[in-house]
Amino acid sequence: MENENWKIEYTWIKAHAGHRGNKVADQIAKEAATNSNVECCNRIPKNTVKKELSNNNVTKCQSEWDNRTKCAITKSFFPEIAGGLK
Repeated sequence: MENENWKIEYTWIKAHAGHRGNKVADQIAKEAATNSNVECCNRIPKNTVKKELSNNNVTKCQSEWDNRTKCAITKSFFPEIAGGLK
């Protein structure tokens, strides 16, 4: 696969806090989300990319949920977040 050594990381940053490039990144993301003509890298179907990103997000959120020291009562009712995100 072309560009196999790419490393893409997603991280949350506070909006409207003066982070350089955040406004541009937000605009590009909005355009891509609403544009049905966007092509994915290496001709990977867009729905495959969406599914992979969604799965990665669920995995990351679950890990963060598992590592939280607070919310013990809530976690006893909702030990897994995947059911609520799919």
